[in-house]
Amino acid sequence: MAQGNLLPWLTDIVEAIERIRNVAGDMTLEAFEADWEKQWVVERDIEIVSEASRHLPSETKARYPEIPWRNVADIGNVLRHAYRHVAPPVMWRLLQVLLPPLERACRVKLAAEAIRDGENNGDS
Repeated sequence: MAQGNLLPWLTDIVEAIERIRNVAGDMTLEAFEADWEKQWVVERDIEIVSEASRHLPSETKARYPEIPWRNVADIGNVLRHAYRHVAPPVMWRLLQVLLPPLERACRVKLAAEAIRDGENNGDS
């Protein structure tokens, strides 16, 4: 995949993770399991992260080998097609383990892309 404007996709990922953090915040697993509305919001934002990640080129993904990109992409399919089998503890672990490094990587790339985009538009 050729590297085009990554800003929209990276922005979608970062904003979705921010919403997840705002919703789940400091909740315990037990509180998360008891709150279906928060689970629903988290699942929707994970779908957004998953879909947006599919639009990132392999060159970008290769720079962040610590991110399990295939799993990030695949979780969206699980949420859409096997939603009845998604357990809150699995989502909770994803929030705790996968999202922080993904957010860091996307923020770094987002900042670099914003600079590159500004340079290409003559905003140096």
